[in-house]
Amino acid sequence: MEQKKIGWIGLGNMGIPMVTQLINAGHKVAVYNRSKDKEASLKNLGASISASPKDLINSSELIFLMVSDDKAINQLFRAQDGLLADDSSGKTIINMSTVSPGISKEMAELCAAKGNFYLDAPVSGSVKQAETGTLVIMVGGDEQAFEAVKPVLAKLGKLIMHIGDNGSGNNAKLAINSLLALYAQGLAETIVFANQNGVKTADLLELINNAAIGNLFTKIKGDAILQDNFKAAFALKHIVKDLGLAKAEGLSSPLAHVAFETFQNAEPSLGEEDIIAIVKALR
Repeated sequence: MEQKKIGWIGLGNMGIPMVTQLINAGHKVAVYNRSKDKEASLKNLGASISASPKDLINSSELIFLMVSDDKAINQLFRAQDGLLADDSSGKTIINMSTVSPGISKEMAELCAAKGNFYLDAPVSGSVKQAETGTLVIMVGGDEQAFEAVKPVLAKLGKLIMHIGDNGSGNNAKLAINSLLALYAQGLAETIVFANQNGVKTADLLELINNAAIGNLFTKIKGDAILQDNFKAAFALKHIVKDLGLAKAEGLSSPLAHVAFETFQNAEPSLGEEDIIAIVKALR
């Protein structure tokens, strides 16, 4: 595989291990992050540090984004020192953030006007999958641009799928995260109900995980509940954001409505904890 000059913006829980995967694959990576302390560990691995998004795009062929929300994306593209501040062309910007389909369509148009490609490529998976390069990546945008960057994406994920035009990757991710919310609330409600009727959490989880309804999610999140470990692998506040985005795209089913309300009510006190901390709100 041809080694690429890669720029990366966003060094949160997912960004750091994903950049590490790319460095280990032999790519030259430049990083930019608003919190400068997070750049240090990657510099030690061989990454270079860019002073601004504008500097980063000028020194890179592929630019990856992994940030929090639509507001952050707008700032990165439109700021005076942002990604589109200069007339750089021939670049491919790959937005792996979970954001709205609308922002992706908007940014894709801005990129195209300057001769650049934009792909929305959100991921399914958490920190462990980021660390092992086994994420599921769903991509919206130009198919030829997708095929050109697929070998690089393959260093980050076990499944890389082109879904359709810009925004379709975001729609797929919102659908998946809507199911994630239902899984989390369903598991939490089941445990609360069992406990109220004298069934121990450990016993219930052993039954679930040996039955047809058991899966990787019930195992990982069940263990977190047993260990009273609610450190965020996927923060509860993020599922509130994602359900809100899905609702804006038309998600209005009964279960989704209840889940959105439940997580929204829990966010003020549990927003920084893991999604499965919803069990504490339901007890």
